[in-house]
Amino acid sequence: MEFVCIFAKIIVVTTMNIAALVSGGVDSSVVVPLLKEQGFTPHIFYIKIGMEGKEDLSSCPSEEDIEITTYIAKKYGCPFDIVDLQHEYFETVGRYTMEMVRKGLTPNPDVMCNRWIKLGAFEEKEGHRFDKIATGHYARSWEDEKGIFWLGTAADTYKDQTYFLGRITYLQLSKVIFPIGDLPKPEVRKLAAQYKLPSAERHDSQGICFLGKINYNDYIREYLGEMPGDIVEIESGKKLGRHKGFWFHTIGQRKGLGLGGGPWFVVKKDIPNNIVYVSQGYDPIAQYTNIIPLGDLQMMNPTLRLTEGMRVRYKIRHQPEFTQGTIHITPKGADIVSDVAVSGIAPGQFGVMYHETEPYVVGSGVIIEETEDRS
Repeated sequence: MEFVCIFAKIIVVTTMNIAALVSGGVDSSVVVPLLKEQGFTPHIFYIKIGMEGKEDLSSCPSEEDIEITTYIAKKYGCPFDIVDLQHEYFETVGRYTMEMVRKGLTPNPDVMCNRWIKLGAFEEKEGHRFDKIATGHYARSWEDEKGIFWLGTAADTYKDQTYFLGRITYLQLSKVIFPIGDLPKPEVRKLAAQYKLPSAERHDSQGICFLGKINYNDYIREYLGEMPGDIVEIESGKKLGRHKGFWFHTIGQRKGLGLGGGPWFVVKKDIPNNIVYVSQGYDPIAQYTNIIPLGDLQMMNPTLRLTEGMRVRYKIRHQPEFTQGTIHITPKGADIVSDVAVSGIAPGQFGVMYHETEPYVVGSGVIIEETEDRS
């Protein structure tokens, strides 16, 4: 199959209208001069999604972000607007996060933000006026000879962000471009310095930015409260302590349990009985399994489908390494039968599947409970 890089393809059409989503960070900032060098003058947008009504508690430097983005817009003669999507964010991503936590599942707000906000609500409010939307994600996209779009992995395998893009729709994929996808992170920083961008030395953002200085557990407590229950050793059934609510704990967690003689790992949650099960030792065997059960499957483009026995590479979290496995079709969706046992499989998180040898995303699914009927 012959792949044609979308970014390379569009550079010959300099009249194309491009919206560039710039956050003030180094990655999205470099997008602007790269587009300018190709003959485009993108319309720059800063999306505001901070803690609505709690800006005084936020460490997300929105004022500094806007100042940097404004400077970049003036430097390159680009129109610039701020798009307030706070309400849309908390009605979608925020509500999703709390509902998942309430069910004892592990959400991924960053994955859903890309689908519902950056390429969703923004498209409805502003993006529909543009031919393409450029972002600072480390990913690549291309169009094949039949006009089918593909989501490909970035040149920088460590920074590759296709896991976070694994739930975008095909329509969104057909419109988004990733100007830095062919560049390693050190080169992006080098370019930022050469362009004399104020974001050149900024640290990469960490965590869920809208929370700012607000502790994630405090945020959960505000919406869901507390519901004390038992912490139980899974091997012996021995009660070891108390927790303040299963929703404060995630599979694989080893900090914040308040237990002595550790380390202890959260390996299971009994939601109906509000029990958190733990296992002792470093990376205990109780965490590991070869089966990653997926539901709510979504293919990345219309030509792709999963078949019994299909070989794939996959990720169940953002990481540079792939793991290999085989697809087993189930009534709920599909299992990835992993070649090696893996840990930290958290229901509610996403499994993103990649072609066995080619650098593109096949599709994704939501990790479901192993106890569900999947035969």
